[in-house]
Amino acid sequence: MKKILLRFVPQFLKNQYHLLQAVSACVYYGFPGKKMCVIGITGTNGKTTTTQCIARILEHAGKKIALASTINFQIGEKKWINTSKYTTESAWRIQKFLKEAEQAGCEYAVIETSSHALDQYRVWGIPYTIAVMTNVTREHLDYHKTMSAYRKAKKQLFLLAKKAVVNLDMDEPEYFSTRDPKQTFFYSTKDRNAHLFAEHIELDFDSTDFIVDDVHFHLHLPGLFNIENALASLGVARLLDIDFSLAQEALAHIEVIPGRMESVANMIGADIIIDYAVTPDSFEKLYESVLPLKIPGTKIIHVFGACGDRDRGKRPIMGEIATSHADIIILTNEDPFFEDPEQILDDIEKGITKKKDKNYFRIFDRREAIRKALSLAEIGDIILITGKGAEETMALGEKRVPWNERRVIEEELRKI
Repeated sequence: MKKILLRFVPQFLKNQYHLLQAVSACVYYGFPGKKMCVIGITGTNGKTTTTQCIARILEHAGKKIALASTINFQIGEKKWINTSKYTTESAWRIQKFLKEAEQAGCEYAVIETSSHALDQYRVWGIPYTIAVMTNVTREHLDYHKTMSAYRKAKKQLFLLAKKAVVNLDMDEPEYFSTRDPKQTFFYSTKDRNAHLFAEHIELDFDSTDFIVDDVHFHLHLPGLFNIENALASLGVARLLDIDFSLAQEALAHIEVIPGRMESVANMIGADIIIDYAVTPDSFEKLYESVLPLKIPGTKIIHVFGACGDRDRGKRPIMGEIATSHADIIILTNEDPFFEDPEQILDDIEKGITKKKDKNYFRIFDRREAIRKALSLAEIGDIILITGKGAEETMALGEKRVPWNERRVIEEELRKI
C-alpha cells in the first residue's frame, strides 16, 4: 500500500526528502568521503565491469580500496555480495559504507553511481575526485521521461568531480566534460585523436587483445565493449599516475566479472553465455561480440525477458534486435516487480517476427526456458541467457525469490 501511495507523490518532493536524508547522513557520519579519493562510475552499460577493473588496478598498485557496485561490495579484504538490487544505495547506507571504509584505512573508494542516485541526491556530500562515463543510451525513461533529462541527471556527477574520463565513441561526449574541460580525458576504439586509443584489436570468445600507447593488453573478458570498459579504467590509472605496466598485469589477472559475458562450462559442446544485457544498446553490443565468432551452420539461441515497472518503450526494440540476430528466441520471465508479467512479454513480442513454436518460444517459467534452450542446442551453438546476470534474487512484487542464473544452468546441465 505504501508503494502505491508513493506513486502519487511528485518526484521533486520525494527528492527534497532524499536531499534532507543525504545532508543528515553526511553530518552524522562526518563527511567520510573527504578522507579518500572517490571515483564515481556512471553510464547506461559497462558500469559494473569498469568499476571492477578500476578496483583491481588500484589494488595491484598497492592501494587499499573500498568498492560499491551493482554486484558486490568491498572494504579492504572484506568482500560481500550486493543483494539489494540497487546500483547505488540510500544516502544513509552509502555514508555508513564510506565511514567504515575510512575507519579501515581505505585510500580510495570506487562507487558505481546511477542516474537515479544523482537525481535523488543520494550521493550529495560525496567529494568525487574522478567521474567516469561509459556511455548513455536508452534506459530508465520510465523515471527520467526523456533522454535529455536522463543525460542531465548523469551530468551532475561531472559537475561534482574535479577530473573525468569519458568515452569519445558515445553521442556528444563533450557534454560530460568537467567544469574545467582540460581536466577531461577521452578514450576510444575508433578515434586516434582520443587521449587513449585502442588499436590492433583482436576478439575471441573468452578473451580480447589490444594495444594502447605501445603497451599490449590481454583480457580474459570477451567483447569490444569490454575493451571500452578497460580503456575507462586505464584513463583513471593515467589520471592517478599509475604505470600502465601495473595496469596491464591487473587487467590480465581478472578472470571473469560475474554475470557479465560470463561463460558456463558444459559437456554439450555449446557456448553458454550469461550477461546482464537489459537495454537495446547492450543487446546490440552483445551481438556485435558474438556474431563474428559464430561458426557457419550453427545457431544462436537467446533466452531473455524484461524488467517490470521500467521503460516499456524499449521492450519491442529488444525483440526486434533479437529477431534480427538470433536463430531461436525463448521469451521468459525476468523481474516483473509489480507489473503484470504476461503484459511484459506481450510488449517484447510486438518486436518479434519469428514463427512461434518453431524458432520462437514463449515459456514463462525461467528455469523451463533455460531447459528448453539447452535441449535445442547442438555442438557449436551459442546460447545467450540475458537479463539477470549475477543477481541472487528475482523480484515478484514485494517478494524476493532466490535465483542464481549460473546455478540454475548448471543444475539443468546435470539433468541432460
